[in-house]
Amino acid sequence: MAPLRLNSRERLDVYTGLFLLNNSFSFIVQVLDELAQTPIFSAHDLREMCGLIQEVQLEINTSLLNPLESAEQTDWARFGNLRKAMEKRLRGPESKRRKR
Repeated sequence: MAPLRLNSRERLDVYTGLFLLNNSFSFIVQVLDELAQTPIFSAHDLREMCGLIQEVQLEINTSLLNPLESAEQTDWARFGNLRKAMEKRLRGPESKRRKR
């Protein structure tokens, strides 16, 4: 399978989606914490629920970030090679003369 490559727009969309996903988990934990302050619900039960929510969040993040890290490493290497080629081209033949 060919390595995944992301353009700037796709990268923005992916990271925006990850932000929204994690922000939603944060909101759930915040609301559960607020509900734990009321006498209606068991604070202990709600703290346990927060732990479960955060475990699911971390499992999802881990699953999503593994292929994303691979794509980022691939793109980093590709763009690094482009930069090196550009630098070599810009140095031109005079840098070869200096080395002699």
